[in-house]
Amino acid sequence: MSVFSNPSGRARDVAAAYTSALLALVGDRDPLAILAELPAALPRLVAGLSDADLRRPEAPGKWSVLQVVDHLADQETVNAFRYRMIVAEDEPPIQGYDQDRWAARLRYGAADPATLVAELAAQRGRTLRLLRSLAPDELRRVGRHQERGPESVEYIMRLNAGHDFVHRRQIARIRAGFGKPVAEA
Repeated sequence: MSVFSNPSGRARDVAAAYTSALLALVGDRDPLAILAELPAALPRLVAGLSDADLRRPEAPGKWSVLQVVDHLADQETVNAFRYRMIVAEDEPPIQGYDQDRWAARLRYGAADPATLVAELAAQRGRTLRLLRSLAPDELRRVGRHQERGPESVEYIMRLNAGHDFVHRRQIARIRAGFGKPVAEA
């Protein structure tokens, strides 16, 4: 199983390996630059797929392209809240969540693809505006993640940039499995 599978119920056990792997994907790159790429990358990643392709899981028990996009949109909502809590509050708790439960209960894969892409682009734009406005001391402010401990705004930005890479590559992999590869992931 990939370290990026992030299995529900084992988040505490795999947190260090998961976060290390995300940070390694980012390397020395500017996380803000990576985060800014997603709104333009997503339309290219879903272009040319039929509705059936978008909704077809990669394999039994795996997500479809549309479910991945739904996850990215919800993750953006979660992180937008986390960033704001950390900047506005003093060491607030950061709640984790079960992504598989969210996928099932929030009906991932049922939404219109174009609507999801547009919603995510708008949310990401708002998040980027906030992050670009923060002073260095604000980027160092921390919250306490229930599974991973203290995390600064800057650290969460790096994790989210790596998270974007993981899911962009996942969509490219799913497409390739359907015989519809994309040049950029």
